[in-house]
Amino acid sequence: MAEQTAPPESTGTPGARSAGPPGPAAADRPDKPDAAVVRDALGVGIAVGLSGFAFGVTSAGSGLSLLQTCVLSLLVFTGASQFALVGALAAGGNPYTAAAGAFFLGVRNAFYGLRLSQLLAFPRAVRPFAAHWVIDETTAVTLPQPTRRAARIGFTVTGLTLYVLWNLTTLVGALGAEALGDTDAWGLDAASPAVFLALLAPMLKSTVERVTAGLAVVLALTLLPVLPAGVPVLLSALAAPVVLFLSGRTKPGATPQDPEDTPATRRGKTARQEKEERHS
Repeated sequence: MAEQTAPPESTGTPGARSAGPPGPAAADRPDKPDAAVVRDALGVGIAVGLSGFAFGVTSAGSGLSLLQTCVLSLLVFTGASQFALVGALAAGGNPYTAAAGAFFLGVRNAFYGLRLSQLLAFPRAVRPFAAHWVIDETTAVTLPQPTRRAARIGFTVTGLTLYVLWNLTTLVGALGAEALGDTDAWGLDAASPAVFLALLAPMLKSTVERVTAGLAVVLALTLLPVLPAGVPVLLSALAAPVVLFLSGRTKPGATPQDPEDTPATRRGKTARQEKEERHS
């Protein structure tokens, strides 16, 4: 989670920021009972945590040892990146390319952290440990909460449940991979991407977001047959700047800027106008 200064708690003094509702529209949302937050967090944590079994099986089937598989889940703990890494290795990709693809896929968690650090405002001593739990699922549970207390409960319960279950089921999956035989026949490598898409889809609310996601998918699928494993994932990230550029060019009401209309010329015009007013 990104290191940021926590918003000061409300002290009753002028200018102090309240530690209440974290979201901009939180005042419009009713308070949520702690039990309801815990229920939702457990639902996500348990459902996604069990898919660690799929990663354990897939990783072992890709040639990684039991120790390597478990260390990946313990230290990396971001399912999509883990699947991307072992999938690229299984497809015969270069280890450095596979690691780069997994790394850039995991960079999204840093952006989650920028937002969550403001909402949660954990003490500095807690932040390094909380950063390890900044993933898609904890973000999805935390952001909709109406208060900081609910956000902290949702983040903690989801993170703890998911971390414990993911690592336990990774171990079980890696140990049972041999008993399953041909792991590719089970299609377990699609479990984590399916969960990721299920969490992502409801968050694509604007046209720009939907177009960006669609273009990224098209890029990845188009480049997959012609580029080494892992590279299409990297290049699909180009969808974001392309869509943002095009949306800026086609924004309704947007007009080309007068080349002479710059801050410097505007200041000059203002100065001349003031001079003329004084003379008049």
